[in-house]
Amino acid sequence: MRRLPLLAALLAALIAAPACGAAPAAEPLETLVHDGRTRTALVHDYSRGRKAPLVLVLHGAGGNAEITARMTRFDEVARREGLIVAYPNGTGRFADRFLTWNAGHCCAYAFREQVDDLGYLSALIDRLVATRSVDPSRVYVTGLSNGGMMAHRAGIFLSDKVAAIAPVIGAVFGDEPSPKRPVPALIVVGADDRIMPGAGGMPGAGLSLPGGRASEAADRPIAPARAQADYWAKADGCRTEAVREEPSATVTTHGGCRGGAEVRFYVVKDNGHAWPGGEAARPEADRPTQAFDATEVIWDFFRRHRLPAR
Repeated sequence: MRRLPLLAALLAALIAAPACGAAPAAEPLETLVHDGRTRTALVHDYSRGRKAPLVLVLHGAGGNAEITARMTRFDEVARREGLIVAYPNGTGRFADRFLTWNAGHCCAYAFREQVDDLGYLSALIDRLVATRSVDPSRVYVTGLSNGGMMAHRAGIFLSDKVAAIAPVIGAVFGDEPSPKRPVPALIVVGADDRIMPGAGGMPGAGLSLPGGRASEAADRPIAPARAQADYWAKADGCRTEAVREEPSATVTTHGGCRGGAEVRFYVVKDNGHAWPGGEAARPEADRPTQAFDATEVIWDFFRRHRLPAR
């Protein structure tokens, strides 16, 4: 059954829990026409003209680039490390809010309209490599919630361009194909996440809005949270597994992987559907723990990986 566009957007916004009424970014956006749509991204270049890594940070359903820059604080790391960080925008009925990504089985507008988000991200990478001081062997993708789902897809389908991925509070659905090469993956989930339940099921199944459930923004259940690490450990041909307890997280590490890949799976304690170490999306959203800094952990992981020489 075809959902009403506005209702679907509202449901998607509830899944990702970002602040949906924010004004558009005041600074110029990188624009790119792809598949007949004008797409935009907020790009902050701290490379100072030197060859630098590029990190794409993907917003959750209902979010946008500006919100995600504030939530994740990735600019703090980018400024210190001399990175180029891009916050692409998904699509929706409005230019600057209720935006989503087509993550295969989710979410809302982008999924319903079958928007070519993989093609857009690929074209955006090409554009930034051509026009900025991007080191093409060090392109990375992270994202939260629906953006975390999309980060998985970027790793799977753009493995020739993406050196490593780091989905945060995201999910897989269990029918993902194998990538063409091993891709290092770091996965972060919240131990108390009710929106992307650790046991799997419909995302946002416990939440509702007048006229429908939040789960209606997806067309099938997500797999258990652990399935994200299991998928990449299998895809990367990893041979070892070790679990350790840290004060702020339970960490499972898969090693002995093909091509120098590795897989890390963090279950962050006292964290729900939020970017650990970042800012809450809105007053009523889950409050992120400050005991675990996802942005710092992700960059420490990314910096150790690059695309193999061709």
